[in-house]
Amino acid sequence: MTAEQIFLFLQQPMIAIPIVLAVMGAFYFSGRRWAALYVGLMPLINWAFAGIPTFPIPDMLGGGEWHPFTIVTGLVLVVRDFAQREMKHWVWGAMIAGLILSMLTSWIVVVFASAAAFLISETVDWAVYTFSKRPLSQRIMISSTFSAPLDQAVFIGLASQIPGQEGIFAWGTIMTGIISKLAGAYVVSRIVAAQERRAGKIEMNPA
Repeated sequence: MTAEQIFLFLQQPMIAIPIVLAVMGAFYFSGRRWAALYVGLMPLINWAFAGIPTFPIPDMLGGGEWHPFTIVTGLVLVVRDFAQREMKHWVWGAMIAGLILSMLTSWIVVVFASAAAFLISETVDWAVYTFSKRPLSQRIMISSTFSAPLDQAVFIGLASQIPGQEGIFAWGTIMTGIISKLAGAYVVSRIVAAQERRAGKIEMNPA
């Protein structure tokens, strides 16, 4: 079999899905549950880019297309923060594993665009998470505020090079993607903040 034939064989759902689940299981049963979710979300999101319909954005709002999965993409940035709590700097290994798995579920050009966007945004996230001493709920929003615009702009810019996808590069696509990602991060940060407040009350009023 040629390399192309092997690649197409591995991309079959009956082959690709068990491989993704097996890698996720390896992380999960090693005690790295957030890393397992992080690794699984990457191939899912890259598949969704081509597999789920988009919605047109009026020209008065910048034009382009809005993809509903951009909200989930914002959550990936948050899940990465939790994964780093489990794995420390080894979270880079989880990111690489997720990108490799993405080759089983999406076009190779999408994977390269995703890899470039992830490397840039994840570096920002890693730096904020590593060097900031603020509560986790604040770090989630700080890192997402910086990384979401970079992630969206780089991914859309590179993905627009795919034949037939040239029209996705528009300010409407970029801005709605950033807003969607930040909205997802905000929801999670509020949930974490509520948990932090409850934990603080328990510590102040021990039983």
